[in-house]
Amino acid sequence: MVNAATTSADRRTRSRAGSGVDGADHGVLGQGKLNPFGDLHTLQHLSARLARSLRGVFEPLLRQECRTFAEPLSVQRFADYRAERGDGLTAWLPLSMQPGGTAVAVFDGGFVLELLDLFFGGTGAAPQPLPAEFSPAAEAMVARLGTLLAAPLAAAWEPLSPLSFSPGRVEASAAMLSGVDGEDAMVVTRFGIAAGTARPVFLDIVYPVAALKPHGSALTGKVVSKPVEPDAAWRTGLTRAAMNVRFPVRSVLAEPVVPLSVLINLKPGDVIPISFGAEVPVMVGRDRLGFGTVGTANGQAAIRLTSLAIPPEGFDA
Repeated sequence: MVNAATTSADRRTRSRAGSGVDGADHGVLGQGKLNPFGDLHTLQHLSARLARSLRGVFEPLLRQECRTFAEPLSVQRFADYRAERGDGLTAWLPLSMQPGGTAVAVFDGGFVLELLDLFFGGTGAAPQPLPAEFSPAAEAMVARLGTLLAAPLAAAWEPLSPLSFSPGRVEASAAMLSGVDGEDAMVVTRFGIAAGTARPVFLDIVYPVAALKPHGSALTGKVVSKPVEPDAAWRTGLTRAAMNVRFPVRSVLAEPVVPLSVLINLKPGDVIPISFGAEVPVMVGRDRLGFGTVGTANGQAAIRLTSLAIPPEGFDA
C-alpha cells in the first residue's frame, strides 16, 4: 500500500498461483506464454506512482480524505479475469492509449452508484439490490471518472513512455468491448480506495499485453536510470558566463588613525601624514587577494602583485 499500512482484510483475494509480479507463468503446452516481459517490477513501480495521485481524483468525489494503494499486479487471460470478477454490476470503460492500444478501466457498479448519489447531494448510498444495468446518469459518472483518470495515468507513464489516454464508451458487459478477446493476455493492475474507516473498494486498470509490447524496452529497463552527463554546450555557456562575472579590486595604501579633536579642526589645506611599507594589500571584496608594490604603468598609477594569498584548499573553494 502506498499511503498507509493495510491489513489482509483490505486486499481482494486472488487464489490463482503465480499471479503476482514474481510469479512464473510457464503457460500451457501449445499456447503462447502470457507474459513476454519477464520482470514487471517497473510496471509495479508505475502503479505505485499512479496510486499516490488517485487521492486527488477520488477525495473531491468522496468529500473526505481517503487512502489509496496499489496491489501486486498479475498477468492472466481476459476470460479468466472476467470469471474472477463474477456477474455483478460492473462498468467496463475503454481507455484509448496514444500511440497505439486500448486499456480498460474496471469499476464496481456499487461504487459507481455511491459516487453518483454523492454527486447529487446524497449520503453515498447505493440502491439494494443493485440494478441490472446503468442509468444514463451512472454512465456519465463513469465517463467523468475516465476523464479524471486520464491525466494521472499519463503523468505516471511519462518517465517510461509519452502516452496519452482518453475514455471511450462505457459498457456494462465485457462481452461488448470491441477488440478484446477472451484469450488475450492482460496485465491487471489493481488499486484500493478507502475513505475513512470503510473497507476499500477496488479499481482495476487492465492493459492488453499486445498493447504494451511497443513499450517493452521501457518496461524491462531498470527502475533507477543511470546519471546523465551534463550537456557540453550548456557547460561551456555556464563557464563563459562565470568567467565574465566582475569583481571590485582595490588596494589599501594606508589607514591612518587620528583623534576626534583633530578631525573636528580639519580644514582645507591640512595634511594627514600616512606611512606604508614596500608592499600594500590588494583586496577583492572583503577578501585579501595578495600583496603588491605601488608604481606606474602606461602613465597611470598601478600595483605590481608580488604575492597571492591562496587559501589551503585553493581558489575552487
